[in-house]
Amino acid sequence: MEKARLETFADGVFAIAATLLIIDVSVRAQGHELGHAVLHAWPEYAAYAVSFMTIGIMWLNHHDCMRQIGSIDRVFMVINLLLLMCIAFVPFPTRLVAEHFHDGGLRAAALTYGVTMTATAICFGLFWFYAARGRRLIHDEADPRVIAGISRSYLPGAPIYLAATLVAFWSPKASVALFALIALLYILESSVFARPQPSPAEI
Repeated sequence: MEKARLETFADGVFAIAATLLIIDVSVRAQGHELGHAVLHAWPEYAAYAVSFMTIGIMWLNHHDCMRQIGSIDRVFMVINLLLLMCIAFVPFPTRLVAEHFHDGGLRAAALTYGVTMTATAICFGLFWFYAARGRRLIHDEADPRVIAGISRSYLPGAPIYLAATLVAFWSPKASVALFALIALLYILESSVFARPQPSPAEI
């Protein structure tokens, strides 16, 4: 398979997963109750925003990774499929969190969301480190500082999501808040992690 074909397929999965998030946002009310129902549905809006931004950041990171990769092999393709499988699953736990934010099902929903994001982070790590280890699939012109920066950015991903997931056993709402905070941190981090750090000679 050509690299361009893998990227096209990945872009399609990211787009579908992000689009499916809004399909699950709904308000069931009529007449004078509609206004109250729209306000009461704020967890659905919040869950949509957090998951959309998370998927969007993953798409940006996937794009940045592929810019550094010069060739692919079958193992890499399988890892990429596992990553995309996790991403395509994100709308399901997002809907669970939105639907059960106000009831006793939030703990199970938060755990499901957290396990999904932890698995996604693990797959993203495998995706990148398989390609980057020994510059196995990295193209010759790739900047070593960029490679190192991307590698550093992926190391804490799975532990952070796992920690936020475990918080759900104590406080599901705190766990959900942490997922939102992680998304915000990755939005900030993704704008700088691929920028090469200046060498001592350039400072």
